[in-house]
Amino acid sequence: MKILMEDEPEKYQSHFVEYIKRGIESDGIEELYKKVHAAIYADPTQKKSEKEPPKQHKRYNLKKLTYDERKASLIERLNALNAAEGADEEVDDEDDE
Repeated sequence: MKILMEDEPEKYQSHFVEYIKRGIESDGIEELYKKVHAAIYADPTQKKSEKEPPKQHKRYNLKKLTYDERKASLIERLNALNAAEGADEEVDDEDDE
């Protein structure tokens, strides 16, 4: 951390942004780790985090349908086509008169 700070300050800024925000210097990291380890050893039980659950992802591809669902969809389309064809015939019959 010290070497990076001396040689490449921009890279140091980008890599250690969170440390800088919290005011942690390169000398204080060892103390920080010891403090964290002591806290973990004192109470090793896991605690629920307060983070909100992840959002549902958008689904870009269609969900696979089962055989029965595909069959039902086909029957619906065929019924719709037959009904539309029947309506066209009625319109044609009226035109002939």
